Amino acid sequence: MTVTPPTPDTVAFPQDRTCPYHPPASYDPLRSARPLSHVSLFDGRTVWVVTGQSVARDLLIDRRLSTDRGNRAFPMPTERFALSRKRRIALLGVDDPEHNAQRRMLIPSFTLKRITALRPRIQETVDRFLDAMVEQGPPADLVSAFALPVPSMVICSLLGVPYADHDFFEEQSRRLLRGPDVTDTEAAREQLDAYLGSLIDRKRREPGDGLLDELIHRGPDEKEIDREELISLATILLVAGHETTANMISLGTFTLLRHPDRLEELRSADSLLPAAVEELLRFLSIADGILRVATEDIEVAGETIRTDDGVVFSTSLINRDADSFTAPDSLDWHRPTRHHLAFGYGVHQCLGQNLARAEMEIALQSLFVRLPGLRLAAPAEEIPFKPGDTIQGMLELPVTW
Repeated sequence: MTVTPPTPDTVAFPQDRTCPYHPPASYDPLRSARPLSHVSLFDGRTVWVVTGQSVARDLLIDRRLSTDRGNRAFPMPTERFALSRKRRIALLGVDDPEHNAQRRMLIPSFTLKRITALRPRIQETVDRFLDAMVEQGPPADLVSAFALPVPSMVICSLLGVPYADHDFFEEQSRRLLRGPDVTDTEAAREQLDAYLGSLIDRKRREPGDGLLDELIHRGPDEKEIDREELISLATILLVAGHETTANMISLGTFTLLRHPDRLEELRSADSLLPAAVEELLRFLSIADGILRVATEDIEVAGETIRTDDGVVFSTSLINRDADSFTAPDSLDWHRPTRHHLAFGYGVHQCLGQNLARAEMEIALQSLFVRLPGLRLAAPAEEIPFKPGDTIQGMLELPVTW
C-alpha cells in the first residue's frame, strides 16, 4: 500500500465540531472543493473525501469499493478505530456474499411492518422514563434520564438482552466508541465480547424471546451461526442500536430548543413530525465518515481513485451539498428534497433505520407534549458535546421545565 503524505493545506479528518449541530468550520475548504477532494488521517495518510451527494450515491453502490476492514489498505481515521483491523466486524466490515447473508438473517426483524407493531412498546418505554422525570422534578440531565435509556431498553427488548445489565453494556459501549486510549477501548471490547458470549451460551441452553434467540435457534433447513459470528452480530446490533438513536434524541432536542420558531411550528402540527425527523437526520448527520477502500481503479468526477486508495464519505458535508439542498445550513422540514445519506446508501444502508425513525418520532413528540415548558438549564455554549472522532451528540443535556 502506498501512503500519500498530506500537503500543508490538506484538511485533517475527523475534527471536532465548534457547534454540535454544524460541521466543523475547518471543513469549509472541502465544501467549496466538492464533490471530491483529499483529507489526512491521524497516521498521516491522505485519502479521498467525498462531499457531493450525486457522486456519493454513485460510489456507495460501486462494488469496486470495499468495506472489508481486514484489507490492509482500508482507511483508519483514528488509532482506536484501527483496532477493528484485528477482527471481523459483522455487517459493517464485510463485503458480499458474507454481508448479504448476514443482512438477510436480520431484515425480517427490522421491516417497517415489524417496527410499526413495536410502536406501542416504544411508547410505553418513552412514557416510563418521562413519568420518572416528572416525578423527580426539574432540573434533569436529558441524556441519562431519557435519551440514553429509551433506545437502550428498546434494543434490549428486541434482541432479548436483559435490561438489568444496561449499566454494564452502556459503559462498555461508551469506552468502545470514545475511550481515553486504545488500551481502554480494547479492554471494553473484550469485556463486551465476554458478556455477549456468556449470554449466547445461556440462550443456547435456555431459549428466550428475542432476535438473538431466533438467530441461535434457527430452523432445521437453516445453517447454524457459529459463536464468533453471533457475538459480532450482537455487538453491532446492541451498540449501534442504542448509541446512535440516543445521540439523535439528545442532539435533536438541543437543536430544536435552539430553533424556537421551528419548535413552535412543530408543537402546533403533529403531522410535521415525520418530515422534522428526516430534516434532523440530514441536518445533524451524527455518524460522519463512511469508510471504503478501492479494490480497482475508479474514474469519477474527472479524477481517478486508484486501487488501494482510501475513501471517506463525509455525511455531514454530503447532507449540506448546496447542489442538492437549498439553504443547506438551515433547519427546514418544508424543503422539497429529503434524500439525505444519514443512514448511508446502497447495500450497506443502515438496517435499523425504521426503528430509529420510530423511536425519534415517539420520543420527541412525547417529550414536548409532556413537558411544554422544556428549556435548557444552562447556557448553550457551556453544555458539553462529543468530540469529532466518535458519533456526534451531547455528553449531557441539562434541562428544566
